[in-house]
Amino acid sequence: MNKYSLPGLIAILASPLAAIAAPPANSAPPGSQPVLHEIVNGVEPANLHNSLEKLVGFGTRNSLSETKSDTRGIGAARRWVRQQFEEISKQCGGCLEVKMLRRHFKGRRAPNGVEIVDVVAIQRGKSDPNRHIVMTAHLDNRVSDVMNVNSFSPGADDDGSGIAAMIEVARVLSHYKFNASIVYSADSGEEQGLYGGRIIADYAKKQGWDVETNINNDMIGNASGSDGVVDTTTGRIFSEAVKDNLSDKALRTLRYTGGFVDSPSREVARYITRLANEYIPNFHLMLMYRQDRYMRGGDQIAFNRDGFPAVRMNETHENWRHQHQDVRKVNGVQYGDLIKFVSIPFLTNMTAANAIAIASMAWAPPPPSKVSIKGGLSPDTTLSWKSIDSGKASNLSGYRIYWRRTAAPMWQHSRWGGKTTQYTLKNLVIDNWYFGVASVSKDGFESPVVFPGASGAF
Repeated sequence: MNKYSLPGLIAILASPLAAIAAPPANSAPPGSQPVLHEIVNGVEPANLHNSLEKLVGFGTRNSLSETKSDTRGIGAARRWVRQQFEEISKQCGGCLEVKMLRRHFKGRRAPNGVEIVDVVAIQRGKSDPNRHIVMTAHLDNRVSDVMNVNSFSPGADDDGSGIAAMIEVARVLSHYKFNASIVYSADSGEEQGLYGGRIIADYAKKQGWDVETNINNDMIGNASGSDGVVDTTTGRIFSEAVKDNLSDKALRTLRYTGGFVDSPSREVARYITRLANEYIPNFHLMLMYRQDRYMRGGDQIAFNRDGFPAVRMNETHENWRHQHQDVRKVNGVQYGDLIKFVSIPFLTNMTAANAIAIASMAWAPPPPSKVSIKGGLSPDTTLSWKSIDSGKASNLSGYRIYWRRTAAPMWQHSRWGGKTTQYTLKNLVIDNWYFGVASVSKDGFESPVVFPGASGAF
């Protein structure tokens, strides 16, 4: 007797997964990546705690604070971060190139001018070294008065958590070799005017880097919010809706075709979310359809303004008693950004999410370029794209086609396309779905999905 009834067979044949062109000749590479589980397990909570203790121990890291002391102030803090990168590099045979990027700024929060220094470590890629994945966090901090350089300013969560995560990600990933380059930038001057983000973004432009994405980590350690919620299982990832450098023509096209939630930054956010949800037990990320928190900002904005994909990793439940506050007790309530308010298990998960996302992107081929789509007044939808330069992607296996309902936040369906530059999805009407393409390595690492048109181009 037939396993399926006639109605069941009709339903299967009519489903989106069945209504596809014939499978390509070459088979798809593996999907699961055991090495990503290995990276998750390689993150050491004790290292994160030790880094936080050291950072808090500098007393203050205000960008206007002491620079000559070896034990206190922003100068001592940035030299310590440089030493951490140099020690990691020593252990991996010189795999990190460490440098200090300096620039003088003057502004409302630095009226007398100040030298801002970013501490940067670069792990050069093998086959595609000009493609860069940039991780940022800010080393500086503040109390209630941003100009106060004397009061105790622990800055454990804001943003000691991001710096601790960065050092640990660099340590874990230094044990591996990647195709793309990885950049770790400990920025300063964030609290004075997002200056450090501007330094590293401008440096990327000047060097002609192909920045696949910037992942900015700013306050990723607090799990007990002002809203009364305690949650160690959920983080947030913010991303811009539309690329800052789109032409007027591209914006007009976007209004007609859709794609306001499919900028490269947002595709990177989906990419990180999918990996975190899959590889980190009892943890997930929430997509946030904002560039940052409401009317607030971070160092990723400098990358966004230059047209680079960039996202912000952030705790879900902020506690405003513990950020930008003098350390004090009022009616028995403790204020201040103290280390005791940082959840190390939560910070460990956020650190692991960074590590696997950076590793996966750096092992994958670059995203496809010149992705286009057609299918108006047709039951079929066809995507095409430019073949990736074999010099940059000798490990390219082929391309995977993705689609989802226009109101769905995450990609719902996919199909292996093989090593081609065009693919037709039969009986999938272009009006009803959003589509995209990702490049895939021979060992199964995928790039972020690329949405068709100028608005989705990396």
